[in-house]
Amino acid sequence: MVGGATHLALGVDLGTSGVRVALMDPAGELHHHAGCAYPGPFVQPRTWQQGLTQLCDAIPLPLRRQVAGLAVAGTSGTLLAMDAKGHPLGEALPYSAAQPQWASQCRRLAEPGHPAASASGTTARALELQQRYPHAHGLRHQAEWLTGWLLGQWRWGDLHNSLKLGWDPVQGGWSGAIGRQPWSGLLPRVACPGAVLGSLHPPVAHRLGLPTTAQVVAGTTDGNAAVLAVDPQPGDGVTVLGTTMALKQLCPEPLQGAGVYSHPIGSQWLVGGASNSGGGVLRQFFDTATIVTLSRQLDPRHPTGLDYLPLPAPGERFPVDDPQLMPCLEPRPVSDALFLQGLLEGIAAIEARGWARLQALGAPAVQRVLTVGGGARNPTWRQLRQQALGCPVLNRPHASTACGAAQLAREALTGIT
Repeated sequence: MVGGATHLALGVDLGTSGVRVALMDPAGELHHHAGCAYPGPFVQPRTWQQGLTQLCDAIPLPLRRQVAGLAVAGTSGTLLAMDAKGHPLGEALPYSAAQPQWASQCRRLAEPGHPAASASGTTARALELQQRYPHAHGLRHQAEWLTGWLLGQWRWGDLHNSLKLGWDPVQGGWSGAIGRQPWSGLLPRVACPGAVLGSLHPPVAHRLGLPTTAQVVAGTTDGNAAVLAVDPQPGDGVTVLGTTMALKQLCPEPLQGAGVYSHPIGSQWLVGGASNSGGGVLRQFFDTATIVTLSRQLDPRHPTGLDYLPLPAPGERFPVDDPQLMPCLEPRPVSDALFLQGLLEGIAAIEARGWARLQALGAPAVQRVLTVGGGARNPTWRQLRQQALGCPVLNRPHASTACGAAQLAREALTGIT
């Protein structure tokens, strides 16, 4: 408390479809939560700034004045190239954009079993970007780039986002030969999520209407922030049902496997993977209102037997890492309700295979699954998933990624205030 005002932590979530913000006090109470769509295409970095500016303008002024720190979570694996002043050199390559043409080089650069050894990892996108922009000054993930804008300098990356780019959290350095490449100078200096990086850059503070004394904290990936928001206990799995689907659980040791990621969280490891399947596949066929209406007509007690593989396009990351895996969305029944149920059953089957894969690699068996993201609001989908997984599935629709980012900032402020 300073001058009777409570220090507030601002969490920023850069999702696939838009930006969300959350304001949290030191006790973890939520004071403000809002979101908006990007004013332009997701792959244009300027729209991330514009979305955040729009949301900060809408925060009541008394709350804005109390912001003491902020952290950003972004889509894991979305990467861009920038010049020496941090200006983007083009559109970002999104997390779903596998680069199979770089597969063999990725395998040569990274240690076997590291996520960077896959064409679905960020190293493949880094190779593509440094070829497209030979005069680039840096490569940064979505959250890292916006964090750089908040700071007024783009030196930093964070450990969680940098994992797919080749960072080895066990060794504390870049995996294999990645750090010895001619382009390795484009890589960030890696900080632990929650580390205080510096004060908000005054021109940016003025644009956002925030105090220049606010501290910028190293961020994380969207999936990890969602897990922080629900505070999982031993035996819990966390499924993030957004445009895509991420599975996460705490594990005493890191796991190794194609498409599997292990992020250090305190004394444990947050292990998991992300499928390209998820809500984005549903939105290819139905809008949100139609999904809600049709879901009321479904009967989870009677499976459709359609056996779909609901991918939005060719390519999958987890539970199998195959950039050329083809979707299966046929035959389509006359009934839209049956078609939707078949899609939901297919996504649930992918989730079941994902949890089984993690357990086969050494993760503890999941006793219950906590669900966050837009899909957590659909009770019929929850019932279908519970049948497929064979364990309780609990929805946490209000535990947002923005809240997880705010929690990261809040914990950092506890150490400096």
